[in-house]
Amino acid sequence: MQKLKPILGSFFYAGFLPNAPGTWGSLFALFPIYFIGVYTPWYGIVLFTIFCSYLTVWVSEECERVWGGDPSPLVMDELAGQGMGFIAISFTGIINYDLLLLFLGFIFFRFFDIQKPLGVDKLQKLPGGWGILVDDLLAGFYAFLCLKGVVLALEII
Repeated sequence: MQKLKPILGSFFYAGFLPNAPGTWGSLFALFPIYFIGVYTPWYGIVLFTIFCSYLTVWVSEECERVWGGDPSPLVMDELAGQGMGFIAISFTGIINYDLLLLFLGFIFFRFFDIQKPLGVDKLQKLPGGWGILVDDLLAGFYAFLCLKGVVLALEII
């Protein structure tokens, strides 16, 4: 089981891709998010986010033991945070619109995850895997607020 945790934490080694592993993890999260969003009821993304959050906390201690504190190969937290960004966003099945949503959600999440404004940076100090996870969830929430604003603006136009 100990060998499985780093594999899951790195999202099947996506966290080892060169240059910005968090960006790779966030990008790879878009594939399950899109398919879950299109083919499941509204709570599919909620379940995805909860599942990725649980996995992050579960694997983080072992990943930190193997790779050091808040290790960059650990990208499961990016999947949870990226999921948070799409929690109440409806995909239409119209590929151009849905790709725009995915792109904007990705950009918003990466902005808040990298810049860590509005208290995001303070959450990293929480103990255990919670500090690794919760800052990404808050960044995802801020991304959600921005994305929902864009969706509402597009509906008005």
